[in-house]
Amino acid sequence: MKRKIRVLIVDDHAMMRLGLVEAIAGERDLTLVGEAANGTQCLEQYRKHQPDVVTMDFRLPGADGAESTAHLRTEFPDARVVVLSVFEGEEDIWRAVEAGAMGYVSKSAEVEEVLEAIRCVVGGETYFPAPIASKLASRRTRDALTPREHQVLHHIVAGLSNKEIAAALHMSEATVKLHISNTLAKLHVADRTQAAIVAVQRGIIHLDT
Repeated sequence: MKRKIRVLIVDDHAMMRLGLVEAIAGERDLTLVGEAANGTQCLEQYRKHQPDVVTMDFRLPGADGAESTAHLRTEFPDARVVVLSVFEGEEDIWRAVEAGAMGYVSKSAEVEEVLEAIRCVVGGETYFPAPIASKLASRRTRDALTPREHQVLHHIVAGLSNKEIAAALHMSEATVKLHISNTLAKLHVADRTQAAIVAVQRGIIHLDT
């Protein structure tokens, strides 16, 4: 008899975990071996159960799904991870893939798609639905922001003036203007307003962070 695929679910929402638990229970080739609500618990459960695949919520308390995936794969390089997310911005997808995720599925997708992703990555394949793959391809062509440019952009989205950004980041206004100029060029936008819109649309900045 073929061994069942062993799944570890990582999500801080109990109802979301319950939905996946029930879906997995209804599949003859899948079995649940553990649940975790954050990245720390994920590592603990992975060490204990050595699952075949992890479904990883992107939005976790503390280290997010991308960071938790990176931590997991640092200790277990062969770990297979499918990220489940309400975020579908190209930067979110990019961060997950850079961390080592082999699949990325929207939480608005049907549960059958999640199950398909699980089976694909266990089989050694990646799983990126067409809309996700398209955004990932777009992100590959873009220049990455530096950490400082990202900080400046975060403050732009928050509505701070150049003077306020300079005070917050302990730099001169001239330096702030230089970072803004470089950021606008990398985002291919003409002004701060467009930069803020693009930053949110692409998932570079989240409004609740």
